[in-house]
Amino acid sequence: MKRPILIHPDPRLKKICAPVADLSDELRLLADDMLETMYAAPGIGLAAPQVGVLDRLIVLDCEKDETAPPKPMVMFNPEVTAASDETNTYEEGCLSIPEQYADVTRPAGVQVRWLDRDGALQEQEFGGLWATCVQHEIDHLDGKLFIDYLTPLKRQLITRKMQKLKREKAREG
Repeated sequence: MKRPILIHPDPRLKKICAPVADLSDELRLLADDMLETMYAAPGIGLAAPQVGVLDRLIVLDCEKDETAPPKPMVMFNPEVTAASDETNTYEEGCLSIPEQYADVTRPAGVQVRWLDRDGALQEQEFGGLWATCVQHEIDHLDGKLFIDYLTPLKRQLITRKMQKLKREKAREG
């Protein structure tokens, strides 16, 4: 089931999410809903707070090759355990900040540990777009948005655009 995506500014997007203590069927269903929502948006990553759930859960699929099968990943309680000194700068966007993009510099490679949908502990190294995306989504779980990496002026401009967008959507409502 597709879920509505919260638009910045929304106080839930700035909250630190609670670790998932028990992988229930309800949480697995949430992960499936989040993947459906992400693909429909379309996006390459989505964090639970973006659909109003304050649990440490992210989904991502950064497979860009149209001919390759999708590579959906579901991560409960993801954490970066190591990061490279080398950095990459990508133009990032966010489903909660539609049509706004900015360059963000992050570690080029990260090692991440998480629980998969079966509750098994996983650990993997990510590079390139996957590394950027997983860091962006984990930031959401800590109440941080990609615009928090920008100058205060750029952040204010984007926030004002989002407030205007929300007012327009409310009028159409």
